Amino acid sequence: MYNFSFSSFTLTARKYTSTSEAVTPTSSYIKTSCAKATYPALCEQSLTPFEKTIQKSPAKLARTALAVSLKRSLSTQAYLNKLKRIKGLKPRERSAIGDCLEEVSDSLDRVSKSIQELKNCDKVKGQEFTWHMSNVQTWVSSALTDENTCMDGFGGKAMEGRVKSSVRAQITSVAHVTSNALALVNNFAQKH
Repeated sequence: MYNFSFSSFTLTARKYTSTSEAVTPTSSYIKTSCAKATYPALCEQSLTPFEKTIQKSPAKLARTALAVSLKRSLSTQAYLNKLKRIKGLKPRERSAIGDCLEEVSDSLDRVSKSIQELKNCDKVKGQEFTWHMSNVQTWVSSALTDENTCMDGFGGKAMEGRVKSSVRAQITSVAHVTSNALALVNNFAQKH
């Protein structure tokens, strides 16, 4: 359903953040907002291609950041599914990849629910807004925990090697964009 790869995403994002381009008010808004994120450069890089959608809306910025996290998670899930089918994996590696897949699936579910819940925030105010926003913050935080927990199965010297490095790179990528999304969600909650 989603044909997305981290390398093509990076290349696309770099195209939009070229220093030869004039800084628009929207990209300035993204830059200022991303300064509060855990990984500001990645935040800018991943969100600038969507500046026309985001405009200067904290809600759209948070939703777009969650959508980037969701797409990155879907890409990681597909990668792990392919990796798990490779012949020659050690049984512990295959098991750790399976556990990681479960964590990524849980994370996907939570981020997806967060996107839907954030849409509900547009329609409400006061305590109801706070309740919906609290759900979003809890789910995104849990998604981040799921992503970080994924690497637990790769502990110990016996698990060192290309498989662990490869999985770590994928999970780190997802965790970083999810961490940025959480920061932008929190910022949106404070501004509302």
